[in-house]
Amino acid sequence: MPSQPAGAPPGVDQGGSGAEGGAEGVSGPELARAVVDAALAKRRAAAQSPRRRGNGGETGRRLRGYSGPGPDPRDPQLFGAVLDRLMKARGWEKPKAEATVFGAWERVVGPDIAKHSRPVKLDGGVLTVEAESTAWATQLRLLAATLLRNIASEVGHNVVTKLNIHGPAAPSWTRGPRRVQGRGPRDTYG
Repeated sequence: MPSQPAGAPPGVDQGGSGAEGGAEGVSGPELARAVVDAALAKRRAAAQSPRRRGNGGETGRRLRGYSGPGPDPRDPQLFGAVLDRLMKARGWEKPKAEATVFGAWERVVGPDIAKHSRPVKLDGGVLTVEAESTAWATQLRLLAATLLRNIASEVGHNVVTKLNIHGPAAPSWTRGPRRVQGRGPRDTYG
């Protein structure tokens, strides 16, 4: 096959065999028509072939870029949405939910219960709650199922699976050089 001159369009043979035009020395309007026909044939062939991902192959243009209508990952994002994606990507949902139990205790259980109790420790799904008196500890034990349901609706399921409710911590009289063995105080100061 003879080589093509440097400026000749593909598909147009200027060597004289006349594959496209059929005549030697095609010039003027015939040459323009041959160039247009060759470009259209190349375009039809490219449209029928499966497209490759990337920059579009031979043409040097992108097939499907970020320009145009619709959402784009480069668009400005809401801070909360970006933070939620980061929390999911790093696996921080459970620590966040556990922190919400302590940080938003009043919102989680309600203002009345929050006034008389406080969360102390969350370990392995067991939340330890300290009530301000033994009477409130008894009330909270009776409301344990409702509290677990409220906590689950606020922070998610399986964050808190069990409640350990106790009354106020009584002071210890076991310190000091002199002490008497015995049962100790009988009241919880509540």
